[in-house]
Amino acid sequence: MRYVMKQKLWCMGDDFTIKDQSGKDVFLVDGKAFSLGDKLSFQDMNGNELAFISQKLLSFKKTYELHRSGTLFATVVKELSLFKSKFTVDVPGPNDYEVKGNFTAHEYAFIRSGQQVANVSKRFFSWADTYGVDIVNGEDDITILATAVIIDLVCHDNDRN
Repeated sequence: MRYVMKQKLWCMGDDFTIKDQSGKDVFLVDGKAFSLGDKLSFQDMNGNELAFISQKLLSFKKTYELHRSGTLFATVVKELSLFKSKFTVDVPGPNDYEVKGNFTAHEYAFIRSGQQVANVSKRFFSWADTYGVDIVNGEDDITILATAVIIDLVCHDNDRN
């Protein structure tokens, strides 16, 4: 499945719209303005919250928690490295993701059990903060899309401040 993520300009907080491959709006990410740390609600188009993203403030590495149905579902961590950036997504069971690539250029891949299961690319989009996300069928679209939002927040934090 292919999605197109676009950050909304001229809004309070970090808001994103996510369209499916036919151009239909399918998800909205509503960033909470004036909160301590990043807090975002990942919703369907009816306003039902599918996930909640919150920044963990007192951690050595940039860390975000992804909650689903009010329960901690996954932890996204920007790993420290001298040469290449990498994120890990710790989810229940053996389903963890490694995310590697060029994050500031929005060119990176999600890898699970040694297989690429999703790809994020800005290559075909010339307008600001818009990029495509291709996800292999059977993967957890919401976790992957929410992680792409988190990566955008972490990698472009200096641009926003």
